[in-house]
Amino acid sequence: MKKLDRRNFILASLGATLAAPRAFGFGRRLPAPLTLDASKPVPAPVAGELKMGAATNPAGVTVTVDSRSLLVGGRRAMPVMGEFHYSRYPENEWREELLKMKAGGIDIVATYVFWIHHEEREGVFDWSGRRDLRRFVELAREAGLLVVVRLGPWCHGEVRNGGLPDWVLKKPFKPRTDAPEYLAAVTRLYGETGAQLKGLWWKDGGPIIGAQFENEFKGRAEHLLNLKRIARAAGVDAPLYTRTAWHGMASPLPFGEILPLFGAYAEGFWDRELTPMPGKYGDGFLFRTARTDASIATDQLGAKTRRDAEDVDAYPYFCCEIGGGMMPSYHRRILNYPKDIESIALVKLGSGSNLQGFYMYHGGTNPDGALSTLQESQATNYWNDMPVKSYDFQAPLREFGQLSPHYHALRLQNMFLRDFGPELAAMPALMPDRTPSDSNDAETLRWSARTNGASGFVFVNNYQRLKQMPAKTGVRFAIRLRDETLTFPDRPLTVGAGALGIFPFNLKVGGDGLIRWATLQPLCRLDEAGTEIVFLREIDGIEPSISFGDGTRLTGRRERSPGMTAEEATTPSGRKFLIVTVRAGVAESLWKTTFDGAERVFATRAGLVVDGDEIRLSGENAAELAVALRPPPGRKLTGSNVRPSKTAGFLTRFAAAPPPAAAKKTLKIRQLQPAGPPREIRIGGKGVAEAPADGDFDAAAVWRIELPKGALARRALIRVRYEGDVARAYVGERLLTDNFYNGSAFEFAVDRDLAEIREKGVTLKILPLRADAPIYLADEAKPKFGGAASVCRLVSAELVEIREATFKLDRR
Repeated sequence: MKKLDRRNFILASLGATLAAPRAFGFGRRLPAPLTLDASKPVPAPVAGELKMGAATNPAGVTVTVDSRSLLVGGRRAMPVMGEFHYSRYPENEWREELLKMKAGGIDIVATYVFWIHHEEREGVFDWSGRRDLRRFVELAREAGLLVVVRLGPWCHGEVRNGGLPDWVLKKPFKPRTDAPEYLAAVTRLYGETGAQLKGLWWKDGGPIIGAQFENEFKGRAEHLLNLKRIARAAGVDAPLYTRTAWHGMASPLPFGEILPLFGAYAEGFWDRELTPMPGKYGDGFLFRTARTDASIATDQLGAKTRRDAEDVDAYPYFCCEIGGGMMPSYHRRILNYPKDIESIALVKLGSGSNLQGFYMYHGGTNPDGALSTLQESQATNYWNDMPVKSYDFQAPLREFGQLSPHYHALRLQNMFLRDFGPELAAMPALMPDRTPSDSNDAETLRWSARTNGASGFVFVNNYQRLKQMPAKTGVRFAIRLRDETLTFPDRPLTVGAGALGIFPFNLKVGGDGLIRWATLQPLCRLDEAGTEIVFLREIDGIEPSISFGDGTRLTGRRERSPGMTAEEATTPSGRKFLIVTVRAGVAESLWKTTFDGAERVFATRAGLVVDGDEIRLSGENAAELAVALRPPPGRKLTGSNVRPSKTAGFLTRFAAAPPPAAAKKTLKIRQLQPAGPPREIRIGGKGVAEAPADGDFDAAAVWRIELPKGALARRALIRVRYEGDVARAYVGERLLTDNFYNGSAFEFAVDRDLAEIREKGVTLKILPLRADAPIYLADEAKPKFGGAASVCRLVSAELVEIREATFKLDRR
């Protein structure tokens, strides 16, 4: 076989500097490899007796499951699901945000139907505006997304009463039980919901493939069966019926009635402790075949053990709540880091997940209630005090549609799953012969493999939130396959601190070619006029190398584009294909989607949306409004500000003409009131600190913020950096949104209310943060009090305009 390491392939092709000689030379014994046994036959999947709904659409395409994965049209599929709550976002912006989810690699949008958002007054339903569920599902279909509807009636989602209307709690029956009066109210809710969704189910040619009943339910299984019965009578007929399953139930659920779904979060806002990473959160960074997470919702469910149900292996491993971020509660101000999210998602993949479902994928803002505010609070006998308006969740797509850094990290994982997922879905997860003793073990490398006994992928994770994970040296893998033991790489590898990624082995390329192994992560495949192009990315902290199978070789022909190189190769039969290596740090600019009738790879540092014949770019930096494609479109790209295309090596580049130079627009900021004494923080009924009430803001420091004169970009934000307890942004007396200080910026849109903001300005109120506040804050977020009893400081406020460019295919 032909082996190409960094010296004669990656560095040569990318033009980097040769590394220093390795320490392992003559007379030095190689370290013993890390071993894993994949030689046993892979158990055949079992279809089982699953009692799901109609599985076939009018075109004859089926959506079914067996014990291993989802099957679409009888073929294995590995979709990615992302949560987005329609009632927490303006309806006129849904379509663009759904397209951004699609661009991020999401295949299925999951959404809650919050009962209190629709029937706040008994018998009076509201399905209008941002509550228009039917329109949301129709737009999801337009965006090319499937839909899973989480029906409740109890949802949680950090909504008032978990989504139950106040009037339900005032009735003389116990909610979430089979009390006849409660089931009668649920029957009315499901009936209304079913009417909204009529004709949108998979069987009708619609996008809805799943329905979830209840949430985090630990009562008797009979109640879930009654909810399923009521829903089906209301027209809820889906290929998948689901429930959350990270908790026990008071009685067993008969097999096959409802699919169990799982999840994991890097850290939660719900714990009672005021310390970092309490409980079992570290387990989420360990590869394990056990599916149950012991850390989700410990406030309401109590301490749990990691124990799966006896029949769990008869179901596919699906997830609906892999943390795409985390809300800060008043008493726990979680600050997420991008690698928290990337790592916990990768670990789920390497542990066997065949449906990556993210909660939340898109943040939002609580709607205004007619009778009350709509957030969870201790005042309503719930476990945590949450922001009145904000449900940003530090998600990949934020409260106002901003792109988080981990949007791109997850997008690369999702890109991998789009092209390699069907193959991966057939491969069970296997653990190595030596695994970490627990999450405190930072010395043993964390890794796993998913394999069919002949080929597969190695998953490596050397990251854990808030824990020092030293580099692992001398790393080689020895995987016992059915017909051989594959040991790689040839020279021992260092897995750097914080490094994580996916290595392929025995990966077929170009038809009959073979990548024997690589310490690069597959990104995607592209078919260009019958020639396959395989994109591989370098991994931060891991030296890249690659080995081809016998008869697969490089021809020496290459093309370069900034940060990537395409190498021509041939297979044993003489077929040509391309291997494209992408530098770490450049890979985040790669996208893949269909445009002008063919799949294409895009390279841009801007946000990207493809909408029919349009490419839309957006970002804070106008200089980044450029995109390069492979292959270039077959028709000319036009637009009012499009520069002529030019070849950039492997790619064809299009750019927007830069806007004329203009002075930076600045906000006018005037302090109206200094902060009063910090309030006394009371402990609420659930044993944690209470958030401030409206009246407490009378003692807040107050600023008036005015926009500059002149036109603004179509989308614009105000970005506030401050030190304090809680910040609120008002227009007049109306609360736009709020923020529990956690050290990150407080951002809010101004374009939605531009006329009113121009007239009235924004009123910013910040409460002082006590030095002795009974809350958890990350060390890096804690202000410097300098001996003072409290701090209240506006550090900066800036106007952020989102620049945009649109390229259109010439239809002539």
